[in-house]
Amino acid sequence: MTMASPTGGRPGDPVLGAPAVQQSLRGAPPSFASGSLEDPRLSAALRTLELTVRRRLDGVLHGDHLGLIPGPGSEPGDAREYQPGDDVRQMDWSVTARTTHPHVRQSVADRELETWMAIDLSASLDFGTAGCEKRDLAVAATSAIAHLTSGGGNRIGAVVATGERVVRVPARGGRAHIQSLLRTVATTPHAPDGTRGDFVGAIDALRRPERRRGMVVVVSDFLGPTDWERPLRALAARHDVLAVEVVDPRDLELPDVGDVVLHDPETGRTREFSTTPRLREDFAAAAAAHRANVEKILRGCSAPRLTLRTDGDWIADVVRFVSRRRHGASMGASTR
Repeated sequence: MTMASPTGGRPGDPVLGAPAVQQSLRGAPPSFASGSLEDPRLSAALRTLELTVRRRLDGVLHGDHLGLIPGPGSEPGDAREYQPGDDVRQMDWSVTARTTHPHVRQSVADRELETWMAIDLSASLDFGTAGCEKRDLAVAATSAIAHLTSGGGNRIGAVVATGERVVRVPARGGRAHIQSLLRTVATTPHAPDGTRGDFVGAIDALRRPERRRGMVVVVSDFLGPTDWERPLRALAARHDVLAVEVVDPRDLELPDVGDVVLHDPETGRTREFSTTPRLREDFAAAAAAHRANVEKILRGCSAPRLTLRTDGDWIADVVRFVSRRRHGASMGASTR
């Protein structure tokens, strides 16, 4: 199921500049829809985003890479009781035998961490009915992940897929590289109307050529077919995977607005509906079933899921997620 967006305008598309700055500080990221590499408003919005992320996330992580997800190093960390969804490869059998309760051993990275991001910017993310578009949340998530994994010689790279093109950013370290990466993601051109997304292509681009063991972060709304399951499982066999889900309220339920014209940007189809109670119930049930299936697949990949909503405080959701990870929350738990 691909989410359709109302015709006749793009909701949640604030203008860059002072309103975007205020919106970012309130919790919603600025909109990057009209930005270009030379646009001074884009530079101002990215600086505001960086300031917001640093102000709210500084102090969340200290020292080791433990927190976002367990680091891939060989240095053993603390043991804790097994939680449903934990990776069985981290079972500590000696502690389990001694306590008669299953325990897992958390690891702490003892070397540089290489992080790769697979960012889905298909047409279904050019949509938002609350504080911003889902595409803006994808940029915000990229900024947060970059901040949480930077420092200590760590490197971060990205593959951005729109369905029309795949943009690759090599893995490097340093603040200048992070700013360049964010600009690239924020200014990636929108796919033409009727272009299907290629999330599978983004994931496959991280599998070949084979990269050193590290962390992979996939950012998407996870709408549409789950044909990405097999490549993600293959990726999770070598890397630690984190899934960032961006959601708009209209992805989950339809409002009672009577007759409405909806347009699906990934197929180019337009249809007129009457939002009857039966249609709204069926839509909500189908959306809930799809999200449950996505969560099941991510659990099978031992990939924790961080959910960011266009109608929520995305930075607070990141802080809660990191705090829960540091305190031994379930590997497959959602933030909601």
